[in-house]
Amino acid sequence: MPYQHILIAVDLTDECHPVVQRALAIATSSAAKASLVHIIEPMAMAFGGDVPMDLSTLQQQQFDQARERLQSFAGQYPQLGSDMRHLAYGQPRQEIHRLAEEQGCDLIVVGSHGRHGLALLLGSTANDVLHGAPCDVLAVRLKKS
Repeated sequence: MPYQHILIAVDLTDECHPVVQRALAIATSSAAKASLVHIIEPMAMAFGGDVPMDLSTLQQQQFDQARERLQSFAGQYPQLGSDMRHLAYGQPRQEIHRLAEEQGCDLIVVGSHGRHGLALLLGSTANDVLHGAPCDVLAVRLKKS
């Protein structure tokens, strides 16, 4: 059965273009809708959650910059109209799963560096998204830069 709605999760780096291209090829072949999402992680997560200062101004700047980068990145793909671009704030796995359910997506496409050993133990967004996903997940291998 062909996919109906594909959610493409990206970090807005140049190495994500193959992820978008693969997802859009699948969308075209199955006449599916495609949506793009970028997740902004809270700054406090980088510091273990305990930060003795107000980060709200920095977080708003981070959000505004991410919005600009998302528009620039997605602007290269006319089939991803502004209503198909999403910016979320939070833990990537949770936000991608939430958006996939909310939007009725039946495929999530993410990039994967294919790390092994210690790098894999330290965590991978693609691996996180796979576990507990509400639909199929495709991990597109990213080339090392």
